[in-house]
Amino acid sequence: FWGPVSNFGIPVAAVMDTQKSPDLISGNMTFALCIYSATFMRYSMAVTPANYLLLGCHFINECAQLTQGYRYLQYHNWGGKEKAALAGAVDASKEKAKDIEAKIESAIRK
Repeated sequence: FWGPVSNFGIPVAAVMDTQKSPDLISGNMTFALCIYSATFMRYSMAVTPANYLLLGCHFINECAQLTQGYRYLQYHNWGGKEKAALAGAVDASKEKAKDIEAKIESAIRK
């Protein structure tokens, strides 16, 4: 009982990591954790009696790792990095335009 309960720290951390920047994701580690969780999901059903708590733990972790894997691929392979850089450039341009607008307004008031 306590092994699977303490093992829930892994999926809790994985779910919390889905809120972080995708440039921090390790593709190799995500792949390894997908294999790990799939293996232990199978193991949890192979033992007698079936360990549904362990199955639930690794099912949640598998879903979180697949989400992280998608985010990794989207960011590094499918143009997410370029989109993020472009969005940053657009935001910087908007700030610069606001600064110029403020300077023009102050010059007009004088």
